[in-house]
Amino acid sequence: MYVRRDTEGRIDQVSREANAACTEFVAADAPEMVAFLGGDVGEPAPAALQASDLELIRVLEDLVEVLTDKGVIRFTDLPEAAQKKLLGRKDLRASAQRLNLVEDDEGLL
Repeated sequence: MYVRRDTEGRIDQVSREANAACTEFVAADAPEMVAFLGGDVGEPAPAALQASDLELIRVLEDLVEVLTDKGVIRFTDLPEAAQKKLLGRKDLRASAQRLNLVEDDEGLL
């Protein structure tokens, strides 16, 4: 997470990506980040967990793609429900890119 600080050094804005306002990186589980997001220090804040979950979902999608491309697993080896979810997300991402709604230049792992 990238943050902007107020004049007293406290976090006052958070972004998942660096931008003109939020330039300092702070770990999502850092005590000051957890406090800013409204959680108790010592346990991850719901917003931090959700952000981490979204990032991990993309990692897992890329991992499945790499493993199938290399022939380590077959897509059909996955449970039918997993196949449907992966295909649905792949279609959504492709549609969003066609409409230029999602910037996806990270590529595979």
